[in-house]
Amino acid sequence: MNGSVTFPLDLGELRLTASGGSLVRRSVLPSGVRILSEQMPGAQSATVGFWVAVGSRDEEPVTYGSTHFLEHLLFKGTPTRSALQIAVSFDEVGGEHNAMTAKEYTCYYAKVRDQDLPMAVAVLADMFTSSVIDSEEFESERGVILEELAMADDDPSDVVSERFFEAVFGAHPLGRPIGGSPASIGAVGRDAVWEHYRANYRPQDLVVTVAGAVDHDALVAGITRALETAGWDLGIEGVPVDRRHAPGVLGGGGGELARGSALTIVDRPTEQVNLLLGVPGLAASDDRRAAVTVLNSVLGGGMSSRLFQEVRERRGLAYSVYSFAAGYSDAGLMGLYAGCSPQKTADVAELMLGEFRRLAADGITDEELARAQGQLGGGAALALEDSDARMTRLGRSELTFGEFSDLDETLRRLGGVTTAQVQELAQELVARPLSVAAVGAVDESTFDGVARSGDTPAAA
Repeated sequence: MNGSVTFPLDLGELRLTASGGSLVRRSVLPSGVRILSEQMPGAQSATVGFWVAVGSRDEEPVTYGSTHFLEHLLFKGTPTRSALQIAVSFDEVGGEHNAMTAKEYTCYYAKVRDQDLPMAVAVLADMFTSSVIDSEEFESERGVILEELAMADDDPSDVVSERFFEAVFGAHPLGRPIGGSPASIGAVGRDAVWEHYRANYRPQDLVVTVAGAVDHDALVAGITRALETAGWDLGIEGVPVDRRHAPGVLGGGGGELARGSALTIVDRPTEQVNLLLGVPGLAASDDRRAAVTVLNSVLGGGMSSRLFQEVRERRGLAYSVYSFAAGYSDAGLMGLYAGCSPQKTADVAELMLGEFRRLAADGITDEELARAQGQLGGGAALALEDSDARMTRLGRSELTFGEFSDLDETLRRLGGVTTAQVQELAQELVARPLSVAAVGAVDESTFDGVARSGDTPAAA
């Protein structure tokens, strides 16, 4: 395979051979259901995912947290399977099953031996199409989710992450917590979640991806049978829902992004301060996404990175310190994290920001570029040894990118990144509005050397 392969929504069948000899196939049923598989040579297990391009950013004000709430409820039973029977179906074959709610999609997935793939498909299809969302189960699960939110609120790293997203994205839906808040979960009603379910879990919304030991034709037949058994009329003509479009990157010159705050502090008597600082980043579809992964690798992506070496190894100011880049359809985020004692927080914040600015001012060396390319290429290759990663790659290829890139194409793109491109991107990012979030025993004065003049702090 040379280059990436696009996934047109109106193309019924597609077949390609990817790096390593894996066979990738894609079928779009007349109803709009999309089915993708990657047959991995020598595999004896498979991972299957049922996806919808609906996440927390798609919720109405009265249903904040309902996407995550719904994820829980789909495990609680259908007309033909109880919650226990769903759990037993996977436990009795040694399989794994779970779900994840993100800001732009939801996925229900399972990993099983190849011989148990038909069972996994049938159970997930039943859950996806036919959840009863029983009123008593709804109220019971409300309590579970409130406990989950309470557990997250006890974790300073979770709290600082939520506050950081709020600080960078402000009132934009990407700034909202995926799980909602105790108030929104306490207020949402069963009917609102039911309407959210019926409006977004339709044939034209469904994407099924499988990687591992899978026969595509048998997979398509099994999914068709399971969906029809659930009552879906797959004979009705339908068109897959459009992918999200990104006419301009919010906060990056292509659109407006009202920052929530320059400085957000959650005062808690913890032994460590959890600290995040960063700026709006690149959208997932940005052509420079290979360059931003290299930038991130050099800045804080490993033990040889600048942040790790300067903050931890040379100065001993923190145990955990790193950077990360997150991309969405129309926005992104570049963040720098550290956990340190309150007395060291000001120094750590200034050092992290200083390294970010120094990278923008001076660029990176050829040695750093080669090391980052090796780290990222090797990491990508190792990740693809796992069918979970390949199943997820198929899902994001279909939902987010509209194209498939194999390992060879990933390595080609990484190899094409130059030091000049990394520096140019760093200069662009570092000029964007800076947001800082901290959880711990600190106050506004701690960040006098970091916050920009004229910024208004927000305490919580």
